[in-house]
Amino acid sequence: MGKIKTHSASAKRFSVTKSGLVKINSSFRRHKLGKKTAKRKRQLRRNNYLSESFAPTIKTLIPNK
Repeated sequence: MGKIKTHSASAKRFSVTKSGLVKINSSFRRHKLGKKTAKRKRQLRRNNYLSESFAPTIKTLIPNK
């Protein structure tokens, strides 16, 4: 049986914490930042966690991470 391969694009975007949550970066933080308030940009700095319904799908894509 062959090796389980990691989905490279998913590995760059997601990571799994020790407690098993899938960590993701905030979206809307790349450009057009002049329109956004300082409060909004500050809150977008925080990490977000994927919902429990999507987590199993991502964990299958990045099994060794």
